[in-house]
Amino acid sequence: MTTREPSAGSTPVISLALPARLDATNAGTVTQALMARLREGGQGQQAQVDASALQSFDSSALATLLALQRQAMERGASLHLHAAPLRLVELARLYGVHELLLPAPAAQPA
Repeated sequence: MTTREPSAGSTPVISLALPARLDATNAGTVTQALMARLREGGQGQQAQVDASALQSFDSSALATLLALQRQAMERGASLHLHAAPLRLVELARLYGVHELLLPAPAAQPA
């Protein structure tokens, strides 16, 4: 699912949603569909990936997110993952890709 949302300033935003299940059985199809929708947007866009529906997944979900991240970077865009389930965050840490997919928030000045 993709929707374009109004964005603050001039950076266009495209919203992508992960399905409830993302594993080896459907990752290829899901990845292709999300990447096609990401390509529909303009250069330098911000992609918001909503993972709130994600319930059943394996490492293929990480592969999908990394492919989206790579495509976004090639287009000069940024990718932001929202509402990631704790198990997905833990899996990303286990595979050593959490900093790529879930960068730490910038430190707030004291």
